[in-house]
Amino acid sequence: MSEHMKLGAFLMPTGHHIAGWRHPRAAADAGIDIDHMVRLAQTAERGLFDLVFFEDAAGLREGRVDLAAQAARSVGFEPISLLAALAAVTSRVGLVATASTSYNEPYALARAFATVDLVSNGRAGWNLVTSASEIEAANFGAQGLRAHRDRYARAGEFADVVRQLWDPATRNATVHHRGESFAVEQGLGFPASPQGAPVMVQAGASDVGRDLAARTADVVFVATQTFEAAKAFRDDLRARTSAHGRDPDAIKIMPGMSPVVVESRAEAEDKFAELQALIPDDVGLALLASYLATDALNGLPLDGPLPDLKSTEGMQSRQQLVIDQSRRDGLSIRQVAQHFAGARGHWRLVGTPSDVADQLEEWFVGGAADGFNVMPAYFPDELDIFVDRVVPELQRRGLFRSNYASDTLRGNLGLPVA
Repeated sequence: MSEHMKLGAFLMPTGHHIAGWRHPRAAADAGIDIDHMVRLAQTAERGLFDLVFFEDAAGLREGRVDLAAQAARSVGFEPISLLAALAAVTSRVGLVATASTSYNEPYALARAFATVDLVSNGRAGWNLVTSASEIEAANFGAQGLRAHRDRYARAGEFADVVRQLWDPATRNATVHHRGESFAVEQGLGFPASPQGAPVMVQAGASDVGRDLAARTADVVFVATQTFEAAKAFRDDLRARTSAHGRDPDAIKIMPGMSPVVVESRAEAEDKFAELQALIPDDVGLALLASYLATDALNGLPLDGPLPDLKSTEGMQSRQQLVIDQSRRDGLSIRQVAQHFAGARGHWRLVGTPSDVADQLEEWFVGGAADGFNVMPAYFPDELDIFVDRVVPELQRRGLFRSNYASDTLRGNLGLPVA
């Protein structure tokens, strides 16, 4: 267990609740408002967060035109470019963005993140994803979505090439990589940042995804909804990390956590119910279907059970999480869709600052997490509330830092210079 828990701020433009943009205090057009994004990053830095994190998808998440208009509220700036802008207006918080191994090339990606790492004085991180959307595949001329195993085979080689390009020993040398998917000849040709190399982040929870993370990742984000599942995931990943000859303490496991915080429990429940009431049935169903990569829900009674579904080539771990929850809790299709839309499959905490701190402490002290990726329902208010009310409670308990320990992302995460 880390001495202090790690905190990331997952900055989805309008918020993580799918209907969060409809809340009267939300910034509905946040994704294309640079002043808004600067404010969020600076708020996270004020709260002493280790990092801010941006996901990305190279296409709208919904294929239906009527739903795409609503989904567009979550569309934002290209994230690597955004990191460079935020580097100029922050000084300590880490800057992590998503980029796909399916639709990029190692040299260009390594160069882009190494540049952000230099201009931020050692605060950059790359979240490796393989991309599981047919819509994204169509935007890059691919003949459909690659098989899950093929995406991860490419991702493994991609990660190895990038790590070699980031290695200070080979930055000014020839690389001579000739592999199944890539050929790279030259190093980057410019120096490393104070942290050596950007932090490598991953979120794959399938068997092959866990193994890639154990071999290459510094930080792992994961969707888990119970202490037992989170503990089992962390124990398994640490064991796999050791099997690859790495120190298990050199990988930080940070489950996603979506808080709804008010000074009384009743008010918190009312706030959450207000958010849930903003979800149109068709939007919640479309989001659920997109994650399950199926059209088998069309026409089924929403108050009936989730049908048996075949495995797909999409996000297999998230699909299984949704199916397991529906079976465990006896949820109807409507209930599953509404629950999933509220936190997109992640752990949801509704209560007072002390309630939220109690549960974070239980997971952290109990060895289920090294920290958490905080996913506010809507911005900016919910991030402000976490920083102003929950962070001081964690500090009072000695669970979270009172000052930054380092100027670099690796230093604050307790990771060695790469």
